[in-house]
Amino acid sequence: MTTSHPTHLKIQDAYGKIATSLGGGCCGPSSGCCGGDRAEEVAQGVGYSVAELATLPDGANLGLSCGNPTALAALKPGEAVLDLGSGAGLDVFLAAQRVGPTGEVHGVDMTREMLAKARHNAAEFRRRTGLDNVTFHQGQIEAIPLPEATIDVVLSNCVLNLSPDQAQVWKEIARVLRPGGRVSISDMVLLRPLPEALKESVVALVGCIAGAALVEELRAMMAAAGLVDIDLSPKGEAIEAMLPSNDPMTAYLLSQLPPGTRPSDFITSMIISARKPA
Repeated sequence: MTTSHPTHLKIQDAYGKIATSLGGGCCGPSSGCCGGDRAEEVAQGVGYSVAELATLPDGANLGLSCGNPTALAALKPGEAVLDLGSGAGLDVFLAAQRVGPTGEVHGVDMTREMLAKARHNAAEFRRRTGLDNVTFHQGQIEAIPLPEATIDVVLSNCVLNLSPDQAQVWKEIARVLRPGGRVSISDMVLLRPLPEALKESVVALVGCIAGAALVEELRAMMAAAGLVDIDLSPKGEAIEAMLPSNDPMTAYLLSQLPPGTRPSDFITSMIISARKPA
């Protein structure tokens, strides 16, 4: 696996620190932009139920979500599922319960520390549920380490915006999907271009903002990859959960945005769905 792109290196460094931190999010110990001490609150705010979160191994929820793609994927028993940027395993473990013992769920992440955490959590998941249908792979989402046409559903949660080549990610998603396979992704998407200072900010990048694509760019990349039935549904309430008024990331963003504007004027959480033609 290569990690030569500077963005990959920045992300690996930041998310490696998150994985090994006891309470810190990617923007500091109390920041909501990536959970931190507010992981449970952020997860519920973006759509996870208390009951869902209660089924997870301790440490699987790092508060890194901007939606709940698993809940919207209508997963069926026996399906093969892939979670891109699987982190500590939150959506992998939820999906594994939905597809059951005849299904399988693959998580892909490029950060070694995250994979170690996820695999540790997988052992606890097996003890709790009796399910042994989860596999975690190290790899980049621009080069998914799975064969073509082997996946029924691709999930991802606030990760695609971190890629330096999102068009390639969408090509890879289409490659691994079986004919008729579908996409259920939560991600941050731009409503209008960000100021240049934010586009160059590592803090904003790791906070799932600086790398986000514009809505029209996202739709074009998905169509170019051959996906159809594209639906982009904003979930604006997730921004409030991720960026409350007393959060350090919110204060930073406001300092970089034009006077009188708010983060939600520029960026939204979006539920992204599509299908590969049968």
